[in-house]
Amino acid sequence: MGGAEVLDLARTAIWVTIKIAAPVMLAGLAVGFVVSLFQALTQIQEQTLAFIPKILSIFIVLMLTLPFMADSLNSFMVTLSEWIIRG
Repeated sequence: MGGAEVLDLARTAIWVTIKIAAPVMLAGLAVGFVVSLFQALTQIQEQTLAFIPKILSIFIVLMLTLPFMADSLNSFMVTLSEWIIRG
């Protein structure tokens, strides 16, 4: 396996990581922004107020996107094993 194949594999691995992490991170970001906006508008400065909505939203997004994540990882592993077999 040459340098170009290794770079292609690394690029594919990074892209799969971004695809898998993006929905969860975006959900946490969106809920955190909404809660922060709510806190700023109502002047409630409770630090623990943001945790429960973030945890619930991340859990829901994980449940909804878990099949997509598993399929992405599975296809990446198949591609990786094909590259290893080819040598």
